Amino acid sequence: MTKIALVDDHVLLRSGLVSLINSFSDYTILFEANNGKQFIEMLDPDNLPAVVMLDITMPEMNGYETALWLTTYYPQIKILALTMLNDERAIIRMFKNGAKGFLLKDSRPQELKAALDGVVHKGVYLNKAICDNIIHSFKQHPEQDEFDKISALNQDEREFLAWCCSEKSYREIAEVMEKPLRIINEFRDLLYQKLSISSRVGLALFAIRNDIAKP
Repeated sequence: MTKIALVDDHVLLRSGLVSLINSFSDYTILFEANNGKQFIEMLDPDNLPAVVMLDITMPEMNGYETALWLTTYYPQIKILALTMLNDERAIIRMFKNGAKGFLLKDSRPQELKAALDGVVHKGVYLNKAICDNIIHSFKQHPEQDEFDKISALNQDEREFLAWCCSEKSYREIAEVMEKPLRIINEFRDLLYQKLSISSRVGLALFAIRNDIAKP
């Protein structure tokens, strides 16, 4: 069973999520917290959650601060941001602070399951609505120094970047690109260097804001 910590100051919503997540056969709630400060106090280094579902807007210690703290001290814990804020600035800030996925609170139960599966098994979860928001943001505020980086990419690197925006694992990307996994790993490491990026989420965000993402 994959252990989940749920951090949200809305008790009624949290209660509903606990029941829903515990109904999934492969997930269980380890503990709940009202805010980031309480979450940190409740963390047991000998019994860590695999995923923390983290609200953004909370008293005492919000989601941005908590995500940054987790990325610093427990980077192995995957962060799934949970919020009502359908705001590209909030999305991007959470991803920069270490989130691996983003889920709106009005999502359907099947999307919650897909988001948990994505961050646990594939390291990232990006749905179409989130991608559309990020694309809109970067079209409004384009990065001036990225044109040369994009121009230097070959066709295979562009295709690999596009697949990074999907929920496919690197092994599955290798299969669809009909290349050995070793070559896919080389694409990843080379792009980390070329683009000054250090994570798959970073690669996905680069692809999204430069219209390289798969539809």
